[in-house]
Amino acid sequence: MRFDPALEQGRLLQRYKRFLADIETDSGERLTIHCPNTGSMLNCMQPGGRVWFSRSNDPKRKLPGTWEISETPQGRLACINTGRANTLVEEALRAGVISELNGFTALRREVPYGQEKSRVDFRLQYPQGDLYLEVKSVTLGFDDSPVAAFPDAVTQRGARHLRELAALAREGVRAALLYCVNLAGIEAVRPAAEIDPVYAAALREAVAAGVEVLAYGVDISAEEVRLVRRLQVRSL
Repeated sequence: MRFDPALEQGRLLQRYKRFLADIETDSGERLTIHCPNTGSMLNCMQPGGRVWFSRSNDPKRKLPGTWEISETPQGRLACINTGRANTLVEEALRAGVISELNGFTALRREVPYGQEKSRVDFRLQYPQGDLYLEVKSVTLGFDDSPVAAFPDAVTQRGARHLRELAALAREGVRAALLYCVNLAGIEAVRPAAEIDPVYAAALREAVAAGVEVLAYGVDISAEEVRLVRRLQVRSL
């Protein structure tokens, strides 16, 4: 996924009301931009840290730009725009990067399914049947550790998605969860049981039911973000 034009750089002043961020650009311009992340953004932002943002000239927009990448307190780069994760995964699926999921003949996004009326991120069709794929964007890292974690805040929605996937797996339908780790310098990902023990328990139950769990990491720059490598999944 290329940014066209390339992202602009600045410094974070503050994030507030969840969806707003005040920044100062390298030229000294102060802007309020959109923060497209509903999570806590724990450990992936700091006042004064570098940020990269896309600028919009659309007169209908209330804010002039969107925060895309953050420099974390650990010095890593994180793609904090959670809306990018599905685009990255689709590109990787179509390019054959995610080898475990190769061989599909058709791909659909945002397909309704499940008893709890969810929408799965992808439904992949194979000659032997469908696969339902849920994607989660991971940005939570820790000092001196190459292991990231999910979630960064309590997520009832995430636990619901795991229940839905587990129900499919019990019925003999192939179901998978993919952690899109949007954080540089990471080798593995784990459930953040210390933040959301209910989610961690739901993940264990999903794995026991037959849900596949995968993790892939990215290369990040102001010009491009790409899903490129398989990561370990720990402590399931």
